Amino acid sequence: MKTYGIAIHGGAGTVSKTSMTKWKAEAYRQALKRAYSVGYLTLHKGGSALEAVTEAILILENSPLFNAGRGAVFTHKGDHEMDAAIMNGKNLKAGAVAGVQSVKNPILLAMAVMKKSRHVLISGEQALEFAREHQLELMPKEYFYDEYRYKQWQKVAAQDTVALDHDEAEGKKFGTVGAVALDKKGNLAAGTSTGGMVNKKYGRIGDSPLVGIGTYANNHSCAISCTGHGEFFIRAVVAHDISSRMLYKGQTLKQATDAVVMETLPKLGGKGGVIAIDKKGHIAMPFNTKGMYRGFKTSHNQEYVGIFEKG
Repeated sequence: MKTYGIAIHGGAGTVSKTSMTKWKAEAYRQALKRAYSVGYLTLHKGGSALEAVTEAILILENSPLFNAGRGAVFTHKGDHEMDAAIMNGKNLKAGAVAGVQSVKNPILLAMAVMKKSRHVLISGEQALEFAREHQLELMPKEYFYDEYRYKQWQKVAAQDTVALDHDEAEGKKFGTVGAVALDKKGNLAAGTSTGGMVNKKYGRIGDSPLVGIGTYANNHSCAISCTGHGEFFIRAVVAHDISSRMLYKGQTLKQATDAVVMETLPKLGGKGGVIAIDKKGHIAMPFNTKGMYRGFKTSHNQEYVGIFEKG
C-alpha cells in the first residue's frame, strides 16, 4: 500500500503546562485533531496533498484559537493583516498573499493566486481586489474580533511594543498554522497561514507567505511549514535549506530539520519550529521552544497530537 499522511501545526512558543488550564489544552488538542483528521480523510479517499493541506488549514483558520483567519491578531492600527502560502511539490507551483484584510480564508486566496494567476505573491489592497474578482468569501471586521486578542493588543499597544502572539508574560507564542501532506500518488504539498505579529507596524511581512522560507514543497525531498520568529527564518531561508540538505547533502528528514531548527536558528537567535514530511512518508516536527501545537496521522495507523515539549 502506498504510504500517505499529513502533519499540522498551530504555532510554537513559550507555552508551558503551568500556564495552561486543562480545558484550554483540551480545546487546542481537539481543534488540532479535527484539522489533521479532515486532511487525512481527504488523502484516504484519494484526494491530493494540496486538497488535504487546504482542508486542514481551513479548520484552523476558522478557529479563534489560532492566529490565522478568524483568530488573527490586531495590528498597530487595530486591523487584521493576514498572510498565507501554498505549494505543490509535484511541479513547484506556488501561490501566496501578504497583508490581506477581510478575506475569511487566506489559504483559499493563496490557492487562487497559484491556480488563476501568473504570479506567486500578491499583497494588500490589490490582493483583496483579486479575492473579490474570484468571489472568495469576505467577512466584516467583527468576524475577526476576539476579546482575548483585543485585550492582548491593548496591553502591547500601551507599551508600544511588538509581540509575536498571545501566551505568557513574554508574549512569545509564534502564531501561525500550517500543514504538510503526502498523497497516494506520491505528491507532496505544504501550506501556511498567519495573522502575523501583535501590534505590527509598517506592513510587516514574516516568513509564512515566502516560498522557500516559511513554506516549501518538492516531491524530490520534502514538504515544510514553519512557525516562529519570521525575521530569523527569513535570514536562514529555513524551508529551502532543509530541502537542500536532503537533496545535496543526502541528509534524512530528521537530520535536516534538526540541523536547521536546533543548530542554525539558535545561532542567529531564532525561536520556533517546523513540521515536515518526506517522499517516503517520514514526519519530523522539531522545535526549540517550550511547546508547539502539532499533530499528524499516517496510513500506517500512526497518530499523534501534542502541545508541550513532551506531550
